Amino acid sequence: MQLSEIISGIERIARPGTAASWDRSGLQVASERSEVTRLAVCLDPTPASVRRALDAGADCILSHHPLSLSPDLPCRLDSYREVLRLLLCADVPLYAAHTTLDVNSTGPAAWLADELGLGNRAVLEVVAPPAAPGGLPTGYGLAGDLPEALDFAAFNALLSRLLGFEGGTVCGPVPPRVERVAYCTGSGSSLWQEALATGAQLFITGDVKYHTALDTRIGILDVGHHSLEEEMMRRMGLELAAMFAGVDVIFVASASPLRPRQACAAPAL
Repeated sequence: MQLSEIISGIERIARPGTAASWDRSGLQVASERSEVTRLAVCLDPTPASVRRALDAGADCILSHHPLSLSPDLPCRLDSYREVLRLLLCADVPLYAAHTTLDVNSTGPAAWLADELGLGNRAVLEVVAPPAAPGGLPTGYGLAGDLPEALDFAAFNALLSRLLGFEGGTVCGPVPPRVERVAYCTGSGSSLWQEALATGAQLFITGDVKYHTALDTRIGILDVGHHSLEEEMMRRMGLELAAMFAGVDVIFVASASPLRPRQACAAPAL
């Protein structure tokens, strides 16, 4: 398949015109390739993920996070330079669908709402009006009603199963029962007031800052930056696999760079 067709397919899901002003979604590293037979999808374009993609025979890579929000000359021996070296030596293009994917309220970013069966959905921060009457607007974060109310412990256990881990922190008032929840992938804690305004009792996001935790008037579950977006990109890969007949789409899984302190072994003496 032509590289231009791959990019067009990605941009049907993650529309370039919806990117945040500070973002650098789009083509990150150009290539002379015109044909793509294997597309690798990952969350972060780290040296480890890019090496795994190339070792698996990928001739195009899609990441969520951009290689850099402020590209510069590769004047240091760092991860940025190493990723450039790997891609340029292999002549493999890198494309990033960052905020363009985050704001697609009916796309892969809606995976948790779908798994929880949320009804009566609302977007927390609207970027653009609905494409069709009665549809959801484009924007960051979703809120919705659970099929049935759950006590907090039961909801927390359900969320742990869906995310595949039991980590995270809690701040703000924890509701005894949860009927309506909101979430935002990545670092979405600045939207806690919008989540509260939708009637949600609980807000799920990552990277909650100290002063947000002090000020919040809604219970916030900080599940980290990685968990919601890793699954979002896996599902993005599934959508692209269904879209691109004849192209092998592989998902390059990753682990969160943050880990429990208790999991760190003491150094040998």
